[in-house]
Amino acid sequence: MKPTLFGYGLTTKAIAKKLGGGCTFFDDKATKPYIDEDNNQIFPSHLFDATNSQLEVTTPSFKPSHPLIKSARNLISEYDFFAKDMPFSIWISGTNGKTTTTQMLQHLLKKRGSVAGGNIGTPLANLDTKAPIWILESSSFTLHHTNIASPNIYLLLPITPDHIDWHGTAEQYEADKLKPLKTMKEGELALIPKGLNLPQTDAFVVEYDSIEFLENYFGIDSSKIKFKSAFLEDAILALAITKTLFDEIDYNTINDFKLDRHRQEEKKDKLNRLWVNDSKATNLDATIQAIKGYSDRFIHLIIGGDDKGADLTPLFKLLENRNIHIYTIGSNSKRLINLAKKYNINYTDCQNLKNAISIISKYLTKDEVALLSPAAASYDQFKSYKHRGEEFFKFIDKID
Repeated sequence: MKPTLFGYGLTTKAIAKKLGGGCTFFDDKATKPYIDEDNNQIFPSHLFDATNSQLEVTTPSFKPSHPLIKSARNLISEYDFFAKDMPFSIWISGTNGKTTTTQMLQHLLKKRGSVAGGNIGTPLANLDTKAPIWILESSSFTLHHTNIASPNIYLLLPITPDHIDWHGTAEQYEADKLKPLKTMKEGELALIPKGLNLPQTDAFVVEYDSIEFLENYFGIDSSKIKFKSAFLEDAILALAITKTLFDEIDYNTINDFKLDRHRQEEKKDKLNRLWVNDSKATNLDATIQAIKGYSDRFIHLIIGGDDKGADLTPLFKLLENRNIHIYTIGSNSKRLINLAKKYNINYTDCQNLKNAISIISKYLTKDEVALLSPAAASYDQFKSYKHRGEEFFKFIDKID
């Protein structure tokens, strides 16, 4: 039986292709019914009739309040759809760092035949079901819609309130992040930040609160790892999984790992001054970690964009006693300026990235750092966080 597919996107199109096409989609962007090259029928969302559907699979991004989600009677997630075919699986989630940790763990385990997918960019439909291990970056959206599938190991990175406009409350966001614990079995490992409201679970739960705890618990020596700050924690968490599964801590392989672009990516301008592209810092925690990583310098911080309704107060409490000047850009500039005034933080209202770089360039010295770490999504002024980071470096290259 072919499912009804909600949303004509990467995840659902991959499912349809795996099933040989001929599937039925309902999509918000469709204004009238049409048939694509794989003989799939795509209908406008408002034409969905629940009485004519026996199974629905949704694209992860559809909110619980979406009319299709509310009207569905047999709704499952991508993870649920492939639950029976899923091999030993490691799910990785968290507010910040889940992509990097997933990539690091795949880098460590690829010699053992693992494959990685999920929110990292590869739909489950495109993963090899004969692979011994699936490593899945798992978004809170996917976890919210998942009720059948369950991980063998669940690694949750530290969380701070995010996507509140999607989940409704910080409490629901946390609950969705912890949801996999409900279906895990005895003997399966859940590595969870300390202090969360854990649900009832049969899993073996290890709660961590620091790099030092992880070092001691898993016997990892962080001095042998080249990464710093948040990336050091990501590396240790990845090594904790290989230690658990194979009693292996491979420092050489983890140190060979190359970070993605737009994650604290450093560049010197023509005057040998340091600029850091942390455009992928689309939430509060990512920016906090970046600031901590450069705490030994005066920071010219470019911040702003679509903050998705997040409470930014913890960030400004951190900035209150730092050697820092903030430069606001994007749709939440007024909100940022009000917080800067409240916490007596020096600021400049720049409106856009080009202005911010131009102003910073007048004052930046070789002993300081200019840091783009927006704590916000990019879609108000850019196509993506990648586009924002690329423009950042383009502007820097033009500095005389």
